[in-house]
Amino acid sequence: MNEHPITLHVMDDLRRSRLTVFFRYLLYIPHGIWLELWGIAVILVAVLNWLVALVIGRPAAPFQRFNAAYLRYWTTVYAFLMLVANPFPGFTGEPGSYPVELSVPTTPEKQNRLKTFFRMFLALPTVVVLYVVLVPAMLICYPLLSFSWWASLITGRMPRGFRDLGANAIRYGAQVAGYALLVTGTYPCSSPYVGMALGVPVIDAAPAVAETPPAAAEKPTAPEAPEAPSEA
Repeated sequence: MNEHPITLHVMDDLRRSRLTVFFRYLLYIPHGIWLELWGIAVILVAVLNWLVALVIGRPAAPFQRFNAAYLRYWTTVYAFLMLVANPFPGFTGEPGSYPVELSVPTTPEKQNRLKTFFRMFLALPTVVVLYVVLVPAMLICYPLLSFSWWASLITGRMPRGFRDLGANAIRYGAQVAGYALLVTGTYPCSSPYVGMALGVPVIDAAPAVAETPPAAAEKPTAPEAPEAPSEA
């Protein structure tokens, strides 16, 4: 796997709760409201951060941490909405709290001022690609109209191919947002092999029991010869 500063780690076991799958879009509503409110603050911070980066050559550390937390939260919300993960996410974007987690740099890196000045223009092509990647991934989990939604509802498991397709869309979306928000100066990559770490723990298989080899039979020892009588 090629490295990218913004990497999506997927440790989902593919199991889905039928009840939460059925009501997934209703359960998303409070997160959707909070995501919109947080997003307004992110836009304001992005403008200030852009000015700071033009002056000192790197983003401000508090703004970097704020945007990184937003990206982590955005990732968990869309992973839940798109059936990429099963648990109901928290509202703070804390690292290590969800089976689909975004690794985001929290320490500002030095960035080229010229590229920073034209960042929005440089990010435009990635937004176009994002819609090409994200729209099909959204359609595969749309209630009543997609195979993956029905499969999760009936079998209680998300097909891995559809899960990975949704995860790749989330990964690329996070990289696009991270680049636009100056979280990183590394350009997003649409390849699913860049910035993606997939790992599915084996939970259904019974643990292997090591067989103890039978103890080797002891060889019979030859009887000792009687001692010769000593001469007087």
